[in-house]
Amino acid sequence: MQLRTDLAIEAREIAGENVGGVEYKKYSENGLEISRLIIKNQRAKQALGKEMGTYITIELPSLTDNFTETDERLVTIGSEIKRLLPVNGLVLVVGLGNIDITPDSLGPKTSRRVLATRHIGGEIARSTGLDKLRPVAVVQTGVTGQTGIETGEYILSIVKRIRPNAVVAIDALASRKLERLGCTLQISDTGISPGAGVGNHRTKITKETIGVPVIAIGVPTVVDAQTLASDLLKGDCSAKMQKMIMPSGRQMVVIPREIDLLTERASRLISFALNGALQNEFDLPELISLM
Repeated sequence: MQLRTDLAIEAREIAGENVGGVEYKKYSENGLEISRLIIKNQRAKQALGKEMGTYITIELPSLTDNFTETDERLVTIGSEIKRLLPVNGLVLVVGLGNIDITPDSLGPKTSRRVLATRHIGGEIARSTGLDKLRPVAVVQTGVTGQTGIETGEYILSIVKRIRPNAVVAIDALASRKLERLGCTLQISDTGISPGAGVGNHRTKITKETIGVPVIAIGVPTVVDAQTLASDLLKGDCSAKMQKMIMPSGRQMVVIPREIDLLTERASRLISFALNGALQNEFDLPELISLM
């Protein structure tokens, strides 16, 4: 049985730490444990089941512990996001997911707090110092069941119209371990599959499909029940057990009891850090005052 995870560091754990074509480095900064994993070739891509590129994983204290706008850890996270962003130009931030389904609401909740600045210009901007703001456009895509439009089609049409230098896509993820829910942040430059966190994969959103770099940011909010059972039973998951875990063939997921609090605080964390990464001419308290 294939263990399902959206986290590259977990894919490395499953495949083994000696897979060739993978560069891995771990370090600490401001009390955060940060891992940088680079998948360099097709062999490593196949072994890990992840696209080639860079995956930055930040292990956090539980998101039931709140962050404030003066927290240095937000600056550290913002710096890691900034590494993958183009230096200049318009950035389109996309909140993926369904705000009505709590474990899938991370994207829309985050995007509501990201500063949209593409429309700010002219003399008023210059006189108030806001002309230093980087142009940012923000959208919430909803899901295909709500809109009748594939998320990839939606984003591609906007990209063709406003021509951003990059897209930042925010979505819920799935982990293989309960202890990583709400305690792990993944940032990558490899794009994203909308709905992956709740097992509803759609067309991938990547540089190849929409024409500009795609930076993906996510926090795991669910664990696939079958993956969890196999992990807990050390892979000894019989056909009878699998049938019990997936009644009538339905895929089940496990979420933490405090999922509302986790998604709310994760959205605050990502939006604060992302605003800081995008608007580096301003410090975080200044940006908070504009939100």
